[in-house]
Amino acid sequence: MDAKDQMDLKAQEIIRQTRAKISGLDEYSKDMMFREARSFNGWTDKPVSAAQLRDIYDLMKLCPTSSNACPIRIKFVCSDNAKKILEPILFEPNRAKTMQAPAVAIFGNDYAFYDHDVFLTPHRPGAISKRMTENPELIPDWAMRNGTLQSAYFILAVRAVGLDAGPMQGLNKKAADDVYWAGTKVKTNFICSIGHGDETTVFKKLPRFDFAEVCEIL
Repeated sequence: MDAKDQMDLKAQEIIRQTRAKISGLDEYSKDMMFREARSFNGWTDKPVSAAQLRDIYDLMKLCPTSSNACPIRIKFVCSDNAKKILEPILFEPNRAKTMQAPAVAIFGNDYAFYDHDVFLTPHRPGAISKRMTENPELIPDWAMRNGTLQSAYFILAVRAVGLDAGPMQGLNKKAADDVYWAGTKVKTNFICSIGHGDETTVFKKLPRFDFAEVCEIL
C-alpha cells in the first residue's frame, strides 16, 4: 500500500473517531455561533492575543475551497502604529469603531493562488495552474469566491474561540491594495474587527427570510 493510501485511511479513521465523539453542536454552541451571535460596533478594552489570532486562522484554514485553492491573505492590524496607517483608509462612520477594536483583519484575495497548487494539491500537481493559465477568465471568480468563503469561515472561527467579530466593507480598497499588497497580485476584499464586543453597541437583529420564502426542496 502506497503512502497516499495510508494517508487516506488515516483521514477516514480520524473522521470516524470524531463522529463517535460528537454528532453535532449543542444548542448553546448554536446560539453562540449563529442564533444569538452579532456583528459588533464597539469593543471593550480587553486585548486579543497573537495566540488567539493564530487559533482563529488554524480553524479557518481547514474549511473547504475549490480544489483547496486557499486564496485568502490576511494582515492583522493590532499595534498603535499599524492603526495609524489603516485609519485614513477607512470610510466614515466606520473609522472610530474600527480604531477601537484591539485587532483588525484585512482580508485580501491572491489572484495568483494557482502558483501554489504543487503544495496545496500534491495529488495532482500543476493541474490547477494549467487550468488557470489556459483559462485566465476563471481567475477573478475563483479568487473572489474562495477568498470570500474563507473570510466567512474566519468570522465563524472568531466566534468559536470566544471572541466577537465586526466585518465591514467600509474602506478604500485601492488605497488598501497600495499599502498592504504592493508588488503582489493580492486585492483587498473587506475587513473584520476582532475583540470582546461591547454589548451596549449592538443593534436589533434585522429581518431574515423564512425557509419557505427562499428555499425549495426538489
